Amino acid sequence: MPSMAETADTSGAAAPADKKHSRTAAKLARQIGAFAKQHGGAEGQLAYIGQAGTRIVLVGADGGWGDLVAPTYAVARLAAEQAGLTLHEEFDGEFAARVKTGPYEWTRMAGIQIGGPANPAA
Repeated sequence: MPSMAETADTSGAAAPADKKHSRTAAKLARQIGAFAKQHGGAEGQLAYIGQAGTRIVLVGADGGWGDLVAPTYAVARLAAEQAGLTLHEEFDGEFAARVKTGPYEWTRMAGIQIGGPANPAA
């Protein structure tokens, strides 16, 4: 009976899942690049969000921010690398202080606690 090593595919062809992940990473890298261009550059942080995947949090040089979701941490990391995105281990301190928020964000985050619009689901 042949061993696992003897039956492994050594043709060098990527598995369909690998090709799909490569395409997904390339698409995310283009989106990261577009964000960086629009905001004068960008840095990011990867945050695992469970079965939903990994969030790529982006902070622009101008303080603008956004996020993208990758299906896996590996895809998120590959996308960041392809886009040349500088990654931070944590979203705290000086990096978090770069984020600029406006009335929309404060309303969405604070809700009725500080006079924002009532939550229709409440």
